[in-house]
Amino acid sequence: MRHGKPLLTPGGWVPLAAMPAWIAAYDLAGIVDDAIPPASLAAAGAAATIVASTLPRALASVRALGRTPAAADAMFREAPLPAPAMPPAWCRFMRLPPALWAVLLRLMWMAGYANGVESRQATRQRARDAAARLIALADAGPVLLVAHGIINSMIAHELRRSGWTPQQRPQHACWNMNSFTLAAA
Repeated sequence: MRHGKPLLTPGGWVPLAAMPAWIAAYDLAGIVDDAIPPASLAAAGAAATIVASTLPRALASVRALGRTPAAADAMFREAPLPAPAMPPAWCRFMRLPPALWAVLLRLMWMAGYANGVESRQATRQRARDAAARLIALADAGPVLLVAHGIINSMIAHELRRSGWTPQQRPQHACWNMNSFTLAAA
């Protein structure tokens, strides 16, 4: 399950140099106090084990579901955004909405630009480890992971590679979830 909608103040249009501060604020953000979809509440109620990312928006989401995670682990944290400390000359005076900068930085990260943050390859390995952990926890019953969009997608890919079958088309919006079952041998 992806966390609830992050509680952020609108950023307006900012230069790329402001993105490290925006990313830090995003990582510390809680969630908006909105209605939780009934399917999300039902999934939390049916879970034998709930695990979460250590980021505040994931932990706040678990609390909003009325549950406590059995474990909060940094392995479920979102894939990092690589904001440059000193933007290139061509974009120093360019201003964009932070969400658009985030998309551009994510595309750069996917293309191999890490600039001191965890690389895509390292995040992929972390997703493999996270999938293995979820699979082990599933021995005790249904597991609910409350985490983030990109890492959830990467973990889902690893679950499929391990023989788990998604039960619906992938969903990535806040409070949406993707469920998997182990394919019959």
